[in-house]
Parts: sequence; C-alpha cells; structure tokens
Amino acid sequence: MLVKQISVFLENKSGRLAEVTKTLGSNNIDISALSIADTTDFGILRLIVNKPELAEGILKESGFTVSCTNVVAIAVADEPGGLAAALEVLDSESIGIEYMYAFVGKTSNQALVILRVEAPEKGIEELTKNNIKVLTSEEVYKL
Repeated sequence: MLVKQISVFLENKSGRLAEVTKTLGSNNIDISALSIADTTDFGILRLIVNKPELAEGILKESGFTVSCTNVVAIAVADEPGGLAAALEVLDSESIGIEYMYAFVGKTSNQALVILRVEAPEKGIEELTKNNIKVLTSEEVYKL
C-alpha cells in the first residue's frame, strides 16, 4: 500500500519548475499532487504521478537530481476533524510524521492526504485497523 513519490532537487532559478512540468507533460505523465519546500538557494519538489518509474528515469535523463521515496496515501472525511482522527491514530502509536500534503482526487466527501511517516508499514497497519482508508498505489496513480 505504499505509494512512490518522486522528489526533485531544484535550484531557485526562474523556469526550473516549468521545465520539470513540461518534461513530465511531454511524456504523458500526469501529476496528481505536488509540494515544494524551498530555501534561498534551492527547493525540493515532491510529486505523486501516474507513472513514477518512468518519471524518475525521464527526469534523471533530463539532468535533474531525482529520488524516489515511499509514502502513504489516505482518504479522510472532508469535514472538520477528519484529518485529526487519522493523525491521532499515528500519534497514539508514536509514529512520527516527517511531512504531509494534500492532493486532488476524484472522490466525493473525502480529502486525500500524502504522509511521509517514520514507520510506514506500522502506520498503514494502525490506520487500517482504525478504519482510516489507506489507498493502494494503483488507486492513487489512477486519480
């Protein structure tokens, strides 16, 4: 149930983000989610795409510094407290969250969230046991 996330190291230069998205688009790779964390000199672009292995290879061939990381995708009720319930499950098991971000999907009344946690397999087990929907990689890549 782990989902592959592509991380791209980008210099803070005009056009670099556009270059990544153009490279992916021209290779028919669809972006479902993205997050960018930056400093003065560089940024880390995190992407969930429909073809992660292809994206990783194409971006590397295009000269980008790329890595692939396993993350967890969950669906929570799109209502006040929906996310809190999932985070409380992880907290109760002392599973730390390194980062998280939301993404757009074709669902109704659910918010979709990407989590990078310290113990992904244990996190998936506890979330599932507590009736938090953990999406499979196939479900995510089809969104």
